[in-house]
Amino acid sequence: MRTRVTSALILCLGLLVVLAGCSGGVLDSEATGTPAPTTTANGTLEVHYINVGQSVSTLIVGPTGETMLVDTGHYQDDGEYVLDYLQAHDIDRIDYMVVSHNDADHIGGNAAIIDYYETEADGVGAVYDPGIAASTQTYGEYLDAVEEHDVTLYETRAGDSIPFDNVTVDVMGPPEPYLEDEARNENSIVLKLTHGQTSFLLTGDAEDDQEAQLVDEYGDKLNSRVMKAGHHSSSSSNSGELLDAVNPQRVVISSAYDSQYGHPTEEVLHRLADRSLQAYWTATHGDIVLVSDGQSVSIRTQQAAPTDPLSLRDGDPIEPGSGGDVVERETLGSGTVTSSTTPVATDSGTTASDDALVVDDINADAEGDDRENLNDEYVVFRNSGSEQLDLAGWTIEDEAGKIYTVPDGYTLGAGEAVTLYTGAGTNTENALYWDAGSPVWNNAGDTVTVRNSEGDVVREETYE
Repeated sequence: MRTRVTSALILCLGLLVVLAGCSGGVLDSEATGTPAPTTTANGTLEVHYINVGQSVSTLIVGPTGETMLVDTGHYQDDGEYVLDYLQAHDIDRIDYMVVSHNDADHIGGNAAIIDYYETEADGVGAVYDPGIAASTQTYGEYLDAVEEHDVTLYETRAGDSIPFDNVTVDVMGPPEPYLEDEARNENSIVLKLTHGQTSFLLTGDAEDDQEAQLVDEYGDKLNSRVMKAGHHSSSSSNSGELLDAVNPQRVVISSAYDSQYGHPTEEVLHRLADRSLQAYWTATHGDIVLVSDGQSVSIRTQQAAPTDPLSLRDGDPIEPGSGGDVVERETLGSGTVTSSTTPVATDSGTTASDDALVVDDINADAEGDDRENLNDEYVVFRNSGSEQLDLAGWTIEDEAGKIYTVPDGYTLGAGEAVTLYTGAGTNTENALYWDAGSPVWNNAGDTVTVRNSEGDVVREETYE
């Protein structure tokens, strides 16, 4: 069993705490590392991606008010941006402080935050660390603070879980033995948070070797609604294989607007675009807050900005530490709805009318080469009725006979719209993807024919 660390020894520029695992049920080891399924949820989970420039810090506030802080920003800021954010949000205790890895751009505020919470607030419950030392002053100051305030410090490895109230927190990295001769990036703590039907993946600075190990070890168990881009969206991270395994609906990138490393890199942005993955970037969206009720995820940002990966840099920069409330930009659904074999009834007892589905917009001529920009070719449908429409099994067809079938379980709420994109992507409540592989709608004119699940034509819309 693992035990609490209570001593340290001097090594190089700082102190090296001899890390051991924990006991007493604080960190339980799972034999397989397989995330435990969570199907119901009470309360809301908040995931705050704090705008800290060329760095990263993530605050998690659980349904019962427990808090977790993953990384604390760059050493050049000495935790200022993160501490200001925590104070502004009335966070009076850090229950779990997670160090993804001990690079100075991730632990820059560790010492200051431990000192503050242990002397002026309600303390730090425990620190979770991958156990690989760094010979830096920042690392030494962090361990000095742990020792001075007698904060519990645990070595944390793949297969462990952190007992966060009403949220499943699975530790998927680093593995044992360590990878790449104990390279810090390649042995990042990787966390998957699950609240009801929603999940969030935090990958630290994992690079190609750790990503390959994650895909090999966990496969589709990595699947998450939202993924934080690894290593600030470096090209050595965020491989196509990892993105396909995680299959996120959205990606969050944390880096500076004018990053000296070119983050986010063009290679990664194109990988996201190839998969029709929208992205939020702290450099242009500011603080990004995700709020999950266990079914859907509300995405809130300080500033409106593009989310198309290839247009991210068109957004206006926002400085770290800038004030301002976050505003909801969109809500992510599960992408699936429980199917029903009975018609949807109105208050009067009649069934919802099929002809309530109307064609709101047709964009046949995609920007540039249609074949290379399939998701700029789309049709928008809207439910103009007052009742939900069950569209499962309905088909959309062009004049050439190309047919798309709406997946089982899909319904469209009253007054809601859904966009059918020609290219590939992950279905959501408001977006469906044909995955046609080539353009469907003729730029010179075509007819959109919609049939219900019985094969009856319910709508034809011709454009020229």
